[in-house]
Amino acid sequence: MLQFPLWKKTLIWGLCALGILLAMPNAFYSKVEQYNDANAALEAGAATTLELEAKATQWPGFLPSSLVNLGLDLRGGAHLLAEVQLDEVYAARMDGKWPEVRDALREERATIGSIRRQDGADDELRVKISQPEAIDQAVGIVRALARPVGTLTGATSTDIDVRAEGDEIVVTLSEAEKTATDQLTMEQTLEIIRRRVDEAGTREPTIQRQGEDRVLIQVPGLGSAEELKDLIGKTAKLTFHPVKERTSDENTRLQSREILLPAQDEPGIFYVLEKTPVISGDHLIDAQPSFDQNSQPAVSFRLNPAGGRIFGEYTASNIGSLFAIVLDGEVVSAPRINQHIPGGSGIITGRFAQEETTKLSIQLRAGALPAKVTYLEERTIGPELGQDSIDAGRIACVVAFAAVLVFMGLSYGLFGIFANIALIINVGLIFGLLSAIGATLTLPGIAGIVLTIGMAVDANVLVFERIREELKSAKGPARAIELGYERAFSAIIDANITTLIAAVILFIMGSGPVRGFSITLGLGIITSVFTAIWVTRLLISMWMERRRPKTIEV
Repeated sequence: MLQFPLWKKTLIWGLCALGILLAMPNAFYSKVEQYNDANAALEAGAATTLELEAKATQWPGFLPSSLVNLGLDLRGGAHLLAEVQLDEVYAARMDGKWPEVRDALREERATIGSIRRQDGADDELRVKISQPEAIDQAVGIVRALARPVGTLTGATSTDIDVRAEGDEIVVTLSEAEKTATDQLTMEQTLEIIRRRVDEAGTREPTIQRQGEDRVLIQVPGLGSAEELKDLIGKTAKLTFHPVKERTSDENTRLQSREILLPAQDEPGIFYVLEKTPVISGDHLIDAQPSFDQNSQPAVSFRLNPAGGRIFGEYTASNIGSLFAIVLDGEVVSAPRINQHIPGGSGIITGRFAQEETTKLSIQLRAGALPAKVTYLEERTIGPELGQDSIDAGRIACVVAFAAVLVFMGLSYGLFGIFANIALIINVGLIFGLLSAIGATLTLPGIAGIVLTIGMAVDANVLVFERIREELKSAKGPARAIELGYERAFSAIIDANITTLIAAVILFIMGSGPVRGFSITLGLGIITSVFTAIWVTRLLISMWMERRRPKTIEV
């Protein structure tokens, strides 16, 4: 077992060199980070400047440039705890159900009479018929529109409950559908927030659900919580409504199913709109910052085929009418339809700054948040606090590292020095793997590295103690070393597999900092076993081949 063929030696040293090469950029963190940011900006089409070019060339391009991302507690950044207003989704679902209910009842107008939508609670749809004696028939027609709930827990339930109250039909979401809607809304909110944050170029954000209706958002490196709120705070809900009236009277009397919204760029001006939109942001597939015919910043958009068809049909049949583009409850523009607009493309104009059009296009491309979010907690963690954490973690690592090196050197002499060399390589491999997978390092992650340093020599201790036992049996040095590794192998594997299982469970069941700890611990276990079984033994093998000692002391 002490004889290594050339290919195996090459493979072992090659893996060690690769790991240290991947870890090397972390020793020049600021320089490599500026290099990465500059190249990303140039690839995105940013204007070339001397400063940007200098940063883009300050690190050799042939060397790896992947870094271990620093978490919020090490780098500083923004922290938000948001609550999703799930009740708004129920109202939107009922509003969207109205056209289907209306069309189904119109087909039976001869028996149930005329129909009219009535005002009611936000989470219900009320429809009045003029022939109360046919209310049971009308309820049956609407009930036939119910669909099975698309979840395993609600497989035997339908999505709506329908009942009669006098001459009115009342439609509400079933409890099973509300549960499914809540789950879908939270999943959409998480995904949309993640897309908005990722498109802004931030590194390794933490976005996760907490409880039934809350979302935790942590973005390292961001200047303030306000900056994060500006990026994700708006719903960015885009809708297109027919215009009934333009007025300066804030108290204009509204008819049923009408809404009054302010003009974004015209203080004191309001628009009376039909409440139900013609199309919404759900039909949007792209949005980009651009310029209008007057070279003013604007946002161009493109609709999917279904949205484009609806848009084209509406513009063809409403030439000469005003058509309001509504964004987050404000009319950003209300152009007149002068001609049929096929293709589903358009432009949103307003008094935008260039930065605003970029941010708005990000929000629209990511999609509208399905419900409004309110912020329950917001914090800005300064980089100086993160630096204190880094310094404390660095001290802990150095102290642990030095203590282990001294202990191994005093306890096992030359063999302890071999173990120390393997330990140094082990730490390099850990950071190389963390850089390669783009992992985020947090304070618990540093704790995992410190623990790995202490555990890394366990395998060597087992082997060296076993070699001592074999030497007492009057076996030769080579045979004692060979038996020591052979008989300690199963104990090493068993001990590390049990710890690795614990790390995997922590990763699967945990979140945030717990996952950071489990990742560094798991990677540390893998690299520790590799360096203890292969690197240390290779060092001992090379020493034995060169010195050929008659006796050894461990």
